[in-house]
Amino acid sequence: MEEMNRRDFLKTLGVGAAALGVGSMVSSKALGAVSKKIDIGVCKSVRIKCISETGWWSNPLLLSDIKQAGKGNLRKGLGVSQWEIDWNRNNCAGSCSLIDVETLDGKHHKFLVDTGWDPKWMDKRFKEEKVDEMLMYKDIEFLYVTHEHLDHFWGLETTLLYNPKIKIIIPTTFYPEAFHFLRGAKFLYPKAKNLIPHRGELIRTEPGKIYKLFPGCASIAFDFPIIVRIRGEQSLFFNVKDKGMVLVTGCGHQSLITLADFVQKNVVGGGSMYGVYGGLHLAPFGPIIPKRAHIITEMGKFNFKKVACNHCTGLPAVQKMVELGYPVVRGTARYGSISDLYVGNGDEVVFG
Repeated sequence: MEEMNRRDFLKTLGVGAAALGVGSMVSSKALGAVSKKIDIGVCKSVRIKCISETGWWSNPLLLSDIKQAGKGNLRKGLGVSQWEIDWNRNNCAGSCSLIDVETLDGKHHKFLVDTGWDPKWMDKRFKEEKVDEMLMYKDIEFLYVTHEHLDHFWGLETTLLYNPKIKIIIPTTFYPEAFHFLRGAKFLYPKAKNLIPHRGELIRTEPGKIYKLFPGCASIAFDFPIIVRIRGEQSLFFNVKDKGMVLVTGCGHQSLITLADFVQKNVVGGGSMYGVYGGLHLAPFGPIIPKRAHIITEMGKFNFKKVACNHCTGLPAVQKMVELGYPVVRGTARYGSISDLYVGNGDEVVFG
């Protein structure tokens, strides 16, 4: 993939100086409809355990790191590669979830969605939820990395510590630094390290193509620019028998609306939406991002029966969903999550 220079990247982002439109992304262009709707089959249920939705501990510290990278200019800092920023090591945690899909024949498929940021934090959470044992005993089939952002990818060493041969699924939009990281590398300035080379199968998904992972479960990747020089994000969708579609995002930078519209138009059964889980990137740094506020109201047209959003969705956005009467799934506010209003660390949601 041809890389953009920093000026073009910022221009493409269209980042305004005012907002924490700051953490926002321009929405990706909707992918064209496939010539024929894809039948991904159906599954019996989808159980999701939130291992960690706490990407970082302090918004001001994170924004300060980005501003410093832009030599005092936050807007410029947003265009600096994440691999070139001097991140505060005490501010990192990570995003990671464990998914258990039961197919109609009674088989279970377990896999991780993302692998966090700080290896120490992730190892703590892995042990508390026994993910370390699942990895060692090969109960977890693969690691699905939604996108290259540090809070979703840089905790890779913890996963590889327990299974260096685990299959990993990534979008083709990853940058060269990410592949270097997979092979085992230490980046001194951004304080990122993975000293355990990945020795398993690496699958790269191309944007715009639907990948059926097993009956009732599929993946779609979108290609678009994201802050701190990242490209693309892939998301999952599940067709739960007699219930409908469940959409699972890492950060949902492409927007939940873009993902839901694509599934509706291109997947058999996509007209019936059941639930959503994951980050929706609506208020990652406090206030709801003005350019993405419409997503909250537009969600209503899909009539989701369960809304289990966390991570970069942001508490103000979740509160707005509650005000609108959406069926928000609550949590327990444990292990560092700040509110019981959403599914937090250690909490679980079942679809089906």
